[in-house]
Amino acid sequence: MKMNSTVLYLTDLYYPAKGRNYYEEDLYITSQLKEHFNILIGHPQQALAFLDKADFMVFRNTGPVAYYQEYFNDFVDAVKQKGVPTFNSFDGKADMKGKQYLLDLFEQDFPVIPTIDNINKLHLLPNSDQYIIKLKNGADSIGMEKVSKEEVNNTKLDDKLIQPFINFEYEVSFYFINDIFQYALYAPDKSKRWDLRTFKTTEADLKFAQRFIDWNSMQRGIQRVDACKLKDGSLLLVELEDLNPFLSLDALSEENRDKFIQNFIQALQEISI
Repeated sequence: MKMNSTVLYLTDLYYPAKGRNYYEEDLYITSQLKEHFNILIGHPQQALAFLDKADFMVFRNTGPVAYYQEYFNDFVDAVKQKGVPTFNSFDGKADMKGKQYLLDLFEQDFPVIPTIDNINKLHLLPNSDQYIIKLKNGADSIGMEKVSKEEVNNTKLDDKLIQPFINFEYEVSFYFINDIFQYALYAPDKSKRWDLRTFKTTEADLKFAQRFIDWNSMQRGIQRVDACKLKDGSLLLVELEDLNPFLSLDALSEENRDKFIQNFIQALQEISI
């Protein structure tokens, strides 16, 4: 196959992600993409220097952009000015923009973990003995803390969120390419977030996840809908990762992994046509 398009694949191969090996996943993905594209691998904090070297960019396991927010903002502005296509496209409304969407979705009665950013609204949350405090611009559990019911009233909420501590059964993640469901994984042991197994979805599960994908209406990209399964069998959204979700491809069967990669390649080829 003739390779016409050059891809700048952005990743931080040595970011120390808890329970995940970025380098393994991205070295595997690029080993598959090189059969179809010319691949340049770059670090996210050096991306500006390579904007003119590729036909489009793939933004993958780059670590939390909160660590280099100013550079990332400049990068996004430059990408838009130059009209360089990116995958994911930078038009998401969820984690790509911080955690404000959790507040918005809660106010709109979406099935999300109840979330507020004002202590005067504490009555809107279910009664709880413990609460979770998160940064509005946080990622990868940065700045997250658990506080008691007594402590929450004395918490300073500058750029922070409050959620009730929910004793869920397990976490489950739904993975999409563009708006098409690919696979689902769950953590049977909720104390081991990244010890994942294949999750057999129901029609209700898929309807739940698809609702958030439809709401986000991104032009293109890989999205991961993270949810918690409650004791009554219902799901609540934990987060919608629409910038650079880790894919946990090592947890898939060879058949499902190959299928995902082929769908990923096809989505990228649509950009390069």
